[in-house]
Amino acid sequence: MSVEQADILAEVVAMLHAIRDDAGVDGEITMATRFQDDLEMESIDVISLAGRLQARYGNAVNLAHFIAELDLDSIRQLRVGQLVAHIATALDGAEADAGHADAGLGTAGLSA
Repeated sequence: MSVEQADILAEVVAMLHAIRDDAGVDGEITMATRFQDDLEMESIDVISLAGRLQARYGNAVNLAHFIAELDLDSIRQLRVGQLVAHIATALDGAEADAGHADAGLGTAGLSA
């Protein structure tokens, strides 16, 4: 696991504890932890997680779009590690897009 994914995992785990501690989450939350079977997350918990992810990462990370791309069995078996990988990929993509936008702005400024 890359350092970036380790950092993302720590942030996601903190969010999950804030959401699910009232339900008595047992054990360590790892990349292999399943949202439904292990954390017993309900729809309202997923909505809360989506809000926390957006507050932390902005529009680059959209949990609803990520889940919408999955079939029902994949959603039922979704693991924390899959979300962490999605976040890392989304953030990498956002950084790349920002770099291209910055490069374009610089070029436009020089040619004007």
